[in-house]
Amino acid sequence: SVVGSVGVISAGFGFSELIDRMGIERRLHSAGEAKARLDPFFAEKSEDVRWLEQIQEGIHDEFRNWVIERRGDKLKATEEELFNGEVWLGRRAVELGVVDGIGTLREVVEKRFPDATIELTGPRRSLFAKLGVPAAGWDDAVAAVVGATRARVAWSRYGL
Repeated sequence: SVVGSVGVISAGFGFSELIDRMGIERRLHSAGEAKARLDPFFAEKSEDVRWLEQIQEGIHDEFRNWVIERRGDKLKATEEELFNGEVWLGRRAVELGVVDGIGTLREVVEKRFPDATIELTGPRRSLFAKLGVPAAGWDDAVAAVVGATRARVAWSRYGL
């Protein structure tokens, strides 16, 4: 597993110069001053970036606090190391205290919940499979019938 990534990111594109060069006019109508923040078709405004950074900091703080409340004394590194967006593989995550151990779902459930049972489920079986008909070729046959039906409907509009 890859564990960590306690951080917040936002990405986008800016197309304001491109649409100007192509002679495209952006028309935007909204109720409320803040409805078009960080619109990719307008030039970026510093106040919009500050607003986004405040939102991101708030989310990051909530996420960091959530992890600290749940992991508590198990965490074995500084906040700067744990909450900078870095990711770790299993062994390193155990060393840092962000996970309790390494194991499969079955191993962990058997260890922590010895009375629990795990039931494996799979996709529903098709009618053909339930009837014992081999599935090979049926998907293609059904797709061909559907395609032919669509073509017939499309051409029937023209009396053909």
